[in-house]
Amino acid sequence: MPRWKSLSGTLFRVLAVWLVSSLTLLVLAALLPDFRLQSAGGDSLTRTAFTAALGAGAFGLLSALVWPLLVRALLLVPALVIGLLVFFLNGSLLLLALGLIPEGRGQAAPETAVIVAAVMSATSSAASGFLAVRNDEAYHRRLVRLAGRRRGRRSGAARGPATPGTVFLQLDGLGHDLLCEAVRGDRPLMKTVARWTGDSHRLTPWRTDWSSQTGASQLALLHGSNEDLPAFRWYEKESRTLVVSNRPTGAAELQRRAIERTGDGGLLAYDGASRGNLFSGGADQVALVMSVAARRGKHNRSRAGYFAYFSDPANATRTAVSFVAEVVREIVQSLRTRFRRELPRVPRGGLYPVIRAFATVVERDVVVAAVIGDMIAGRTAVYADLVGYDEVAHHSGPAHRDALQVLRSLDRAIALIARAARHAPRPYRIVLLSDHGQSHGPTFLDRYGLSLGDLVRAGCGLPVPRRAGRTPSGAEAREAARAALHRPEEAAGQRPEQTEGPASSHPLVLASGNLGLVSFPDVPGRITREELDRRHPALLGTLANHPGIGFVLVRSAAHGPVVLGASGAEHHLDTGHITGTDPLAPFGTGAAEAVRRTDRFPHTADLMVNSAYDPATGAVHAFEEQIGSHGGLGGAQSHPFLLWPVELTPPVPEDGPLTGAEQVHRVLRRWLGEAEGPQLPLGPGADELRREVPPAEGFPSPDPAPQDKPR
Repeated sequence: MPRWKSLSGTLFRVLAVWLVSSLTLLVLAALLPDFRLQSAGGDSLTRTAFTAALGAGAFGLLSALVWPLLVRALLLVPALVIGLLVFFLNGSLLLLALGLIPEGRGQAAPETAVIVAAVMSATSSAASGFLAVRNDEAYHRRLVRLAGRRRGRRSGAARGPATPGTVFLQLDGLGHDLLCEAVRGDRPLMKTVARWTGDSHRLTPWRTDWSSQTGASQLALLHGSNEDLPAFRWYEKESRTLVVSNRPTGAAELQRRAIERTGDGGLLAYDGASRGNLFSGGADQVALVMSVAARRGKHNRSRAGYFAYFSDPANATRTAVSFVAEVVREIVQSLRTRFRRELPRVPRGGLYPVIRAFATVVERDVVVAAVIGDMIAGRTAVYADLVGYDEVAHHSGPAHRDALQVLRSLDRAIALIARAARHAPRPYRIVLLSDHGQSHGPTFLDRYGLSLGDLVRAGCGLPVPRRAGRTPSGAEAREAARAALHRPEEAAGQRPEQTEGPASSHPLVLASGNLGLVSFPDVPGRITREELDRRHPALLGTLANHPGIGFVLVRSAAHGPVVLGASGAEHHLDTGHITGTDPLAPFGTGAAEAVRRTDRFPHTADLMVNSAYDPATGAVHAFEEQIGSHGGLGGAQSHPFLLWPVELTPPVPEDGPLTGAEQVHRVLRRWLGEAEGPQLPLGPGADELRREVPPAEGFPSPDPAPQDKPR
């Protein structure tokens, strides 16, 4: 396009947006009693229109020049606060703009200025967007600005390579069966995904490991290994440390261990970007990534992701309005659930409405904008996690209408990314996948009136408290919100001796969805079945025979790993010998291998307890306060999906099983390699990345010995 045409087009759009903003000011001045654009004695229509034009122009200039500086300064305060301060800052800019109008013709009450500024930002953004989509170059620049990129930052970004890039979009917590329901029928819930399914893409289910949660799945998906990751949270006896996979220090340590184990940087180590994930995947460009959230320096660009999005005042206003609307929506939905006496139900008060809004609005908007910017910048590989559905499904249920509404909004986000791909400097293949599903059911506490910790204490002959304490939620959005607020990691429960004493024989009970972990901190290594029977002869029977427990894994000195079920049922994993009814039978094909693999991990708990599972209804009982849960075996939680473009080779041979996140990682690597170019550096590149990831404070260095350590 000739330069003069580009300049004239830009000038036309600026004038058009200025005109729309001026008209908006005139309308608001006529409607709002505390806002005027005239002198005290009144002005002619022409003079009033001229005043409106001056006010709109001043506000636009201040928004363009001052707003990015304000947002950059606000990076020193919690990122989530940016959204909460948007209205105040926008109103302040408008008051400043009105103050620049000669002779004091522009005046507004502070509370009115907030309303006027919000409407001004919305209308100018709508006008700019409408005009931009009519011109590819303008639309291109707008998308770049949306994620804070500039075409000049990367050489060759204007043309881009001919080989395709790949975008992996993870829909956190969405199971294969529920996706099939969401794309079925004449009016599917997810219209964009429904259009892809069976046309440009193919759908393949896969099975998770025993630990069906984001930490285990995503670590393997991005870094190729989830060895020695038995659950969402677990206790490591040698360092007396509680590891939680969605906390910054825990995620950083797990990523470092995976890099040490595999010898390469990760799926995204070559020209990659990681957005909204627990782990970086070796990417140089990161935003809202938990494993780097605790570090400050050149390798932590997570906060730059907030700046890139909120530096546009229209984006900030739109997200802030949506944030408030989502908080109100959650409160209304929670009250409706109570009034209708829907069961099962968990508490949804406190900070949960804010956390939900952060996951479904703020994090979604920032991640989507970052992905669009990555495509416009021509990056080779992008992996992004959209966590909103998982957060809502935990509290409402996987198939509840509240959670399904989030799927509809995620489908619109996918459509936006797909449309933006058409303006990228290289073609892009978009792969949709999930890390796990969710299984429904009343919580263990709600169904049986006591927590797993109470049951363990009863089996050990210890006093049981009258009121069971709530277990912390395992939702990723909670720790992401804490990181955005600069809140320190919770200290409570980090070291059992803080509550039990340094040499306590009392058991430590942890929950990971419907998977429970019982550890005895005073016993080095894993306690044997024989020693446990000597110390607490009633414990194993109490657990195995409880109707809410599906099976218990314990290590026997005589028989190796043994799975215990009700009425004396046993499954010896080393020999395959089964006594009575196989406790693993209800959990389907592959359950025994999944349990056997976890038993080999050095940090597997003394007892691993999986809740009961009803194959007829798909229900499980979470040991946390979640009616949609994941973390163990049983139902939809173990069956995520891959939705992949037809031009890629099939994940596995026809009708072949796709089992474990490590196997899926190998599929993703192969797909990157099919772009006809080098994608994943090994050797020296991995060594460099390992040096960039120091051990997390409080964690020992990993043993460089082979993965399967002898016991």
